[in-house]
Amino acid sequence: MTTRALVVDDSPMVRDLHAFMLQSGGFQVDGAENGSDALEKLLRRKYDLIVTDINMPRMDGYELVRSIREIEQYKATPIIIVSTESEASDKSKGFEAGANVYVVKPAKANDLVLNAMMLTGK
Repeated sequence: MTTRALVVDDSPMVRDLHAFMLQSGGFQVDGAENGSDALEKLLRRKYDLIVTDINMPRMDGYELVRSIREIEQYKATPIIIVSTESEASDKSKGFEAGANVYVVKPAKANDLVLNAMMLTGK
């Protein structure tokens, strides 16, 4: 069975890097450039994992995570936040919004892939 991941980041380079990391772990990956784009994709296709940045235009990562948790089919879907925001208060906001894991950029490939595999049971 294919495990699908959605990577959300406004930087094409970071989006591609995270996608490459996850693909090396066997994930099929799509990308979204902001929270609004991500929500559209989440409503069109089922994803098993979401990896998102915090600082994005149109809808930040916290708002995206809260919005995802309001969608019935995504209430329990694993969400990993990968952000440059490293303060304890940022991490708390991420967990309060509904994230399962908070990783500070730059994400190490092993950490991202191992967390993704652990959360999805892959």
